[in-house]
Amino acid sequence: MSEQLKNVRHDYIRYANCWEDADMLLKGLDIKSGDRVFSIASAGDNSFSLLCGDPELVVAVDINPIQLKLVELKVAAFQSLDYPEFLQFLGFRKCRNRSQLFKQVEGLLSKEALNFWRSRQMEIEAGIISQGKFENYFGTFRKYLLPLIHTKRRVGQLFSLKSAEEQAQFCDSIWFNRRWKGLFRLFFSRWVMGRLGRDPKFLNEVKIPVSTFILNQAHRHLSSVHCQSNYFLHFILKGYFGKDLPHYARPENFELIKSRLDRLKLFSGLAEEALAKYPKLNKFNLSNIFEYMDESLFNIVTNQLISGSGPQARFAYWNLMVPRKMSAHQPQLKPDAEYGKYLPEDCGFFYRDFNVDFHLD
Repeated sequence: MSEQLKNVRHDYIRYANCWEDADMLLKGLDIKSGDRVFSIASAGDNSFSLLCGDPELVVAVDINPIQLKLVELKVAAFQSLDYPEFLQFLGFRKCRNRSQLFKQVEGLLSKEALNFWRSRQMEIEAGIISQGKFENYFGTFRKYLLPLIHTKRRVGQLFSLKSAEEQAQFCDSIWFNRRWKGLFRLFFSRWVMGRLGRDPKFLNEVKIPVSTFILNQAHRHLSSVHCQSNYFLHFILKGYFGKDLPHYARPENFELIKSRLDRLKLFSGLAEEALAKYPKLNKFNLSNIFEYMDESLFNIVTNQLISGSGPQARFAYWNLMVPRKMSAHQPQLKPDAEYGKYLPEDCGFFYRDFNVDFHLD
């Protein structure tokens, strides 16, 4: 796996939020008391959510050390702030004194993380959940292109409560106009996305027209009533999360996650290295790590995950534009088709598949 990632940059915040739906993930993995969980760290959000299932351990793994510093910052915010301060500090709510809140947080950071975040005070002040490369990509679309297509009032209308028929009619007759389609295709093209959004290396295995795929996924979701409460979509089009929040940031989950943070371990390195250090992991949040892998590497990593897993293992992962199915290549695994029915509800509407495979032992 290291060869595949050699030329990918890991010196900045790639994602300030996890862009996979934690509610889908929790349904798929069905965490039980005593489970030992492997989780792609990314921004940490979904690793926090997995603690709600009462696991014995959650190992948050990432090869990007900056992402792990971000997770550490969020952990310290959980531990040192109350719930309203937590929302304000991270950027879910407006705040005039994030630098003061940071002083409450910094005492719980490692020396390395403390030095890093002290050098990034502008990002702290702006609200860290809006400061990743991917979030800035959406910010560019929202600031420069969206006003050329729709007014703020019309954006608000997209999220207003409507029947399924009314939502579909609004999108077909008003939202999906010629300008939306043209500028959307331009901005979410392979070239622009690879330079402003994702690393170009992450698109090497994509064999379909990128902008056409994303446009079709957007049409499917925005035409449904599910988009009205989609916090990811709200962030993309309005620049902030509204009343609907990601799972880990909801009030009913705050104290529970806070009380279980001692079960969360951060690991810097590759998946196979984490499996060697933490044996018998049996629930796996794999995000969409297979997206950038060719078939050969995908099979190698799949074998490593299976051989390093504990009994009754379950693997949850998303496909974006590259179809990868662990169970299609490994007879030890069986797909749990039940979770495909939840795909229309997935706040990560741009994904083509949500997969859950389980070990036949």
